[in-house]
Amino acid sequence: MVSVGVAFAQDMVVKIGHVGPTSGAIAHLGKDNENGARMAIDELNAKGVMIGGKKAKFELLAEDDAGDPKQGTAAAQKLVDSKVNGVVGHLNSGTSIPASKVYSDAGIPQISPSATNPKFTRQGYKTTFRVVADDVHLGGTLGRYAVDQLKGKVIAVIDDRTAYGQGVADEFEKGVKGKGGAIAKREFTNDKATDFTAILTNIKAVKPDVVFFGGMDAVAGPMIRQMKQLGINAKFMGGDGICSSELPKLAAGAMADGQVVCAEAGGVEGEQKAGMEKFRTDFKKKFNADVQVYAPYVYDATNVLVAAMVKAGSADPAKYLPALAATSGYKGVTGTISFDEKGDVKNGALTLYTYKGGNRDQIAVVR
Repeated sequence: MVSVGVAFAQDMVVKIGHVGPTSGAIAHLGKDNENGARMAIDELNAKGVMIGGKKAKFELLAEDDAGDPKQGTAAAQKLVDSKVNGVVGHLNSGTSIPASKVYSDAGIPQISPSATNPKFTRQGYKTTFRVVADDVHLGGTLGRYAVDQLKGKVIAVIDDRTAYGQGVADEFEKGVKGKGGAIAKREFTNDKATDFTAILTNIKAVKPDVVFFGGMDAVAGPMIRQMKQLGINAKFMGGDGICSSELPKLAAGAMADGQVVCAEAGGVEGEQKAGMEKFRTDFKKKFNADVQVYAPYVYDATNVLVAAMVKAGSADPAKYLPALAATSGYKGVTGTISFDEKGDVKNGALTLYTYKGGNRDQIAVVR
């Protein structure tokens, strides 16, 4: 009996927090993120990872922030009170930004797999990291693409007034203007809206050939549907928030092949593609669901946190934080991860997609 007790004494429990909207309109994206974390934790436990000579047992503490900033800070405080060793999340910029102060005050490292608003890593917090390119890169690339490739002459912009939606729309506008293009109309809605008749009627009056939407797929789907009803035959563009496998379903058959052009932060090319394909297959087998958007980034973020703990020989946030900040050349399923001095991923890639026959179809990987 005694020897069993001794064996257990050697183990250490490492708590990893995850926060995403697992309720509300974008719960399918929140669940996708949470499953990415779950997959990483299960694999790490199966491997028997050693940290500082002790076998680590990883526990996932999953919280729901419903995509709401207030709920986001409450979830963050709950994880801090639970003494988590690190956090992966949140999904939205609107929740990640206020939560980042809570983690910074507690000295707990946070890696967002999907918050793209530039402000997230520009607040001077040493605990804040992300594994995806930001909106400056994402929105700007889409703006340039609208003018260069889609030959957009009359471009309209709509945003949902969230930190993410407005941020990516602003950067899109800058990208368009940088290429000598102009924005004919700028409108806004909110992230709970379902009726866009008024703003789309305003937009129809300028006869747009491109409509850009800064927001999430739950709003973009009905918007595409209503554009069709109003006879607006423009290309529809958006960032990673709309670039999900759920979008065709949300648009209820209103999407024409090649009509939608969206970008996802991240992207793999060449031999890295095999690793991503394997991840998607394993994920489907484990959860009986297709990857939506960010599960692979959550998976990588979780593994990057643990790799820093292993390197530092400690799961104590104060001790492994310097190793995390120094992450360089980590080979993940989403590509090679290195952090710059702000905690941003270096040389972040973007993948441009369209939809054909209700499926996402890759156009190109851009850096």
